[in-house]
Amino acid sequence: MNKLVEQQREHFNEISEKYFQARKHPNHLLLKDLIWEKFLKRNAGIGTEVNRVLEPMCGMAEGYEILSKNLIPNFEYYGFDYSEKMVEIARNRKPALKIEWNDVTTYQSSGDLFDFIILIGGLHHVYSCAQDVLNNLGKSLRPGGYFLSFEPTHNNWLTRRIRQRVYKSNDLFDDDTEQGFEYRDLDRYFKNAGYSKVDEVYPGLLAYVLYYNPDAFPALNVGGKFLIKSIFAIDRLFWAIWIGRKMSFATMSLWKRN
Repeated sequence: MNKLVEQQREHFNEISEKYFQARKHPNHLLLKDLIWEKFLKRNAGIGTEVNRVLEPMCGMAEGYEILSKNLIPNFEYYGFDYSEKMVEIARNRKPALKIEWNDVTTYQSSGDLFDFIILIGGLHHVYSCAQDVLNNLGKSLRPGGYFLSFEPTHNNWLTRRIRQRVYKSNDLFDDDTEQGFEYRDLDRYFKNAGYSKVDEVYPGLLAYVLYYNPDAFPALNVGGKFLIKSIFAIDRLFWAIWIGRKMSFATMSLWKRN
């Protein structure tokens, strides 16, 4: 395990309980449900092709919950994370699932290939080796299989500077090891790893800023269901067009392995 990955592991072990508790907030859960429901509804046709799912850097195994609720009710699941604390939390929440400790930078596939990989906000924690991680994970995915990514991105100087300032000033983040991606860089990494883009949206707009990271920005976590749904409805006007791409703090993309 390299020094930066070890530092990230220690950091996530330290913040895991805070991270877990904050992401139980109803505002966060509602926004997450809205984002994933709308995106996976757009791509519902791929569900018939998915039987085996890999979730690297699985955290609390939320990828399993998202897919079982919005795409496919039953599938074989394997998740892993390099934080022992997060693995413990995930196992306690989902004892029937296969969830293990593993390091995404050294992970090696064993057994049958997967039909689907879902990676939610993980790559930016191994920013310095993201291309190698994507190349390596592709070895676990069958040709024609899908890779679903949701990562913090920026595509203009303002969002870049805001994110850099937040990462430096908020102890929830480890500024030494994690960074948001330049949009064009993340796009290029997937293409270099042998993937073709199927769909993409930019949900990191106002609702995301207010409610997606309640542990990082508790002062912004105000209002209830009506306000969240209203702001999200406005965001959706922009989340699939160039304005959204330019202003978004995050990118959700679906890729197909060539």
